[in-house]
This record gives sequence, C-alpha cells and structure tokens, in this order.
Amino acid sequence: MKLKSFKIIGLILSLTLIFPIASEEKIDIWNKKNTQKIEDKKEEKIKAEEKTKNLNLIQNTIKKETKIESNLLDSTNEIKIFGIFDPAKFNFSLDMWSNTKAEDVRASIKRLKRIKLSKTSNEILENILFSFSYPPLGMSEKEFIKLRIDWLIDNNRSDLIENFLKQNKEFHGKSKAIQYLVDENISKADIKEGCEKVTFIDSNIKDSYLEKFKIYCLVFNNKKSQAQLLLDLLREQKKSDKFFDDKINYLLGISNNTSSEINEKNLLNFYLSSVTIKDFKYEPSNKTKKEIWKYLNAANLIKLEDISDKSKIKDLEQAANLGQVNTGLIFDIYKNTPFSINNLINAKNIYQTLEGADARALIYQKYLLSEAVDTKVEYLFLLEELFEKDKISYIYSSFLSDEIKEIGLENISDEYKETAKSRMLFEENANIKKVKYNDKILHQSKIIKFYIENEEQKKIQKDIDKIFKKIGKNRKYFYSAKDLALVDSLIKDGFEIPSSFNRNELESKYDVPKNLLQLIENKQNAFLALKIVEIIGEDEPYQLDPETIYFITSLLNETDLVELRNKVLISALPQRV
Repeated sequence: MKLKSFKIIGLILSLTLIFPIASEEKIDIWNKKNTQKIEDKKEEKIKAEEKTKNLNLIQNTIKKETKIESNLLDSTNEIKIFGIFDPAKFNFSLDMWSNTKAEDVRASIKRLKRIKLSKTSNEILENILFSFSYPPLGMSEKEFIKLRIDWLIDNNRSDLIENFLKQNKEFHGKSKAIQYLVDENISKADIKEGCEKVTFIDSNIKDSYLEKFKIYCLVFNNKKSQAQLLLDLLREQKKSDKFFDDKINYLLGISNNTSSEINEKNLLNFYLSSVTIKDFKYEPSNKTKKEIWKYLNAANLIKLEDISDKSKIKDLEQAANLGQVNTGLIFDIYKNTPFSINNLINAKNIYQTLEGADARALIYQKYLLSEAVDTKVEYLFLLEELFEKDKISYIYSSFLSDEIKEIGLENISDEYKETAKSRMLFEENANIKKVKYNDKILHQSKIIKFYIENEEQKKIQKDIDKIFKKIGKNRKYFYSAKDLALVDSLIKDGFEIPSSFNRNELESKYDVPKNLLQLIENKQNAFLALKIVEIIGEDEPYQLDPETIYFITSLLNETDLVELRNKVLISALPQRV
C-alpha cells in the first residue's frame, strides 16, 4: 500500500515540477526580447486551460492507480470468466459481450426459451453462450453463470454440464449443476450405470450431495468399508444429516431398523426411501418434483390401482404431457377403460357427452377396432382434437406420427393425405442425408464440397472456374439468393470469382435488416449471433427462404464468424436425398 502511495506522490511531484519550469522558461524569453510586459489575455487563457488539463490528468491517474491497487489487494473484486469453448474458435473474444447491455441478453434468452430450437440453432447458441467470456454490460458474474447453468439444465445437456464442471473449478451454482447430474443418473433407475458414470467428476470437486451419492454407490457395489470411511469423514465435516445416516447405517447392516418416512427433499433421499422401505408405495401428485416423476416412471413405480380415479388419471396425463411419465402408460389406461358394446358402436355420437379422459379412451378404443384405412385416419384426427382441447398434445404427437407411418401415406386417400403428411415427425436430420451435387445450379454444385467434405482449396478453385463457365453459357440461368450467399462466402474464404459474375447488381436486389447492421457497427458480434439464432429458431437453415439465408450468411461473413456461417451453409445449400 505504501509503495503504491509513493508512486502516486512521485507522479504528482514530477508533473508539478515539469509544468512550472516550462512556464518560467517562456516568461524569461519574453523578458529578454522585451516584446511585451503584460501577458496577452489569449495566452493566459491557454495556460489556464493547460493547467486544468494537467490537474485532471493527475486526478485521473490517482483514481486509476487507486482502482488498480484496490483490485490487486481485494481479489473478491476480480471478475472471473467461465465457459466450455475457446472463444477464438468461433472468432469471438473474452469481451464479446462488453458492448451489449444485460437487459438485451436477458430478453433474447427469454424469447429463446419459448422456442423449440432446431439442431443447428441449438448448436450455434451453445457455441455463443458457452464460449469463455466476461459478462454482458451491467450483468453480474453470478447472474451470468446462473443464466448459463439454468439453460443447460432446462435443456437436459448433461454432457455439457460435465464439460463445464471439468473446465471450471469454482463457480456460483456448482452444487446445483452437480445435483442435476446425480439426479439424472438416479432418475434412470439404473444405479449400476449411474455409479459408473458419476466417477467422471474430478476428485477435487467437493460437494456434499455428490459425496452422499458416492457413498451409496460404494454400498451398492459392496465396498462397505470404504463407504463407512467416507461417511465418517462426511460426518466430521458436518455435511451429513440424520436421514442419510439412518439409511446408510441400515444398508451397511449397522442397524436393523430404518425410518418408514418417505423423504421428498431431493431425489437421493426419495430413492433411499424407495429402496429401504418394505412394500414401498407412493402416490405422486401435480406437486411432485419432476425428477421424482422421472424416477418413478423409469423404475415402473407408477401404478393406477383404481381405473375409475379420474383425478389420478388427470394427474398422470399432465405428467406425461410434461415428459415425466411414459406416454405408453396413458394409452394403456385408455385401452383398459371399460365401455359397453353399445357405447363402442355409437362412439362417434356418445364421446361428446363424456369427460376428457373417458372421451379420449372411447375414441382410442374405436380406432383400435376399426379396419378401413380412412375410418382409422378419421378417428386418429378426432383423437388429436381431443388432446388439443385439454392442451396435452405432447402425449399424442409421437403416437399420431407413428400410426400414420404404420398405415403408410400411400394407403391414405387424398382427402386426408396432406394433413397426415404434415403430422409425420422425422427424427432424421436432413444434414445427415446424402448430398446430391448438381452442377447446373451453383449453390448445389460440387463447389460446396469445400464446406461439406473439406475439399482442398486448389481443387475447388478449378471447379469454380469450370462451373461458372458452364452456367454462363445458359442465358436463362437465374442467380438466386442462395447462389449469392455461396459466392460471398467463397470470396470471404479467399477464392477468386470470374469477373463476368455481376455481384454488385445481384446484391442490390436484397436488403439486410438495418437493426442487425447496427449491431455490427456497435461491435456486438456475440449479440448479433444470438439474434441470428432467434431468426433461425425452430427451423433448420434449409427450411428458411433464400433471402433470409443470404442476409444471415452476409452478416456472419461481415463479422468474420465463419465457423457459425459454415453451420448455416452446410444445412442451407446442398440438395439431399
């Protein structure tokens, strides 16, 4: 502290000594030359301004030195950075958010949470959000880390959470991230795999919830002496509790009795309750935590003993719609709901008089009994309406798609074919299908092998010359926005485009949104990329219109975000079969 103070005093003295000497020297010269005895007012004003300027310089230097000293002495003021990816890989930097206001980032993330992002959108978002960086302007380190961890948990990104834990030693919300991973392993009801998987966590990572699960895993794997040792250590650190001690002592054989209490404080406690209580029974409700629902579902512990319990069926439907219960259980309930022959015969007229679950059950059974294809399809769409009416469509979407595939589009009449086709879900991403190159269309030609297959640049340059020459002979050829997107990217990557290609004329036909261009001017590249994720949204780039593909790639080229641009090009340009 003293050394720093001397440094500041020295700086002040040096400045005060320098400026008066310079001033005296000027006065002396004026006296010798006998030019003027009274100083000119203008000169006096300049000197006064200089004096003020020098005083401000001294004050600012003192403030700066004091701030630096304070940061050095108080490490708690130091802003830490967290992440998974090297920002340079995507042409970002550690201060990628420095020109972006916190409220803008919050609002963007809030909007993205309401969208089911496509695979490409999600990849780009993760590249942006989890590159090592300082927080946005006005956002605390604590809030920034919470925003990112919450995103990973909400999107079930266990793999990225593992990476985050490996690459970041201490951070706010670390216990929450660890508990999520432990709960993920427990909720699968495959403890053997869970205990093997949880060993990935570095031994330096200390967390009481994790340590408790490791102790149980040692008991599970019959390593009781090691379990006892770790339990004693946990107790000494005062990180254990009465409930956990009771359960582990019972499992170790130290005590013969254990509490019959079902503890729902966390999933580990609930799991220990389920494996230590004889004839364990539990009735979940709409207040039951989602991780407990998930475990009950995986462990086949959800039973409906009374098929007439409509309240219980409704709770199960809601849980299934949230992905907490296997949807197959719901259709099993519908299948076993009793109806008279008369009700089944007149299902189309009677279902409207029934409550939600009963109406769905009746139409579902009628569907199973139908034989004619069009009749089956009609009941499928009627059933869809009933699920939508009670806002539980998630349960039905996969079932509907699978049933349509089973029937076969070719067997469905024209009356229902288009609707049926729109309801089909395809897990295969178009990006993994085989590329079909077409040298008659620029953006589908073998030029794009540079992006699809990492073809060497020299070979691609020859293809560019050859294909442009070929297309140039076709006077009817129309250069599209996708063609322009490819050309701009090729130029960005150092390729030469034939002078016959009138790029400027083609560019003049398309506009790039001014608000996005403003972000480039403000050097907000990370936020620009975030906005592009919003634009792509739930679509894959190949599903966007050509003009949108052009302005997205144009913006990414302008900001040198070529890695993210390539993700867009690989999806948007090629024809796939």
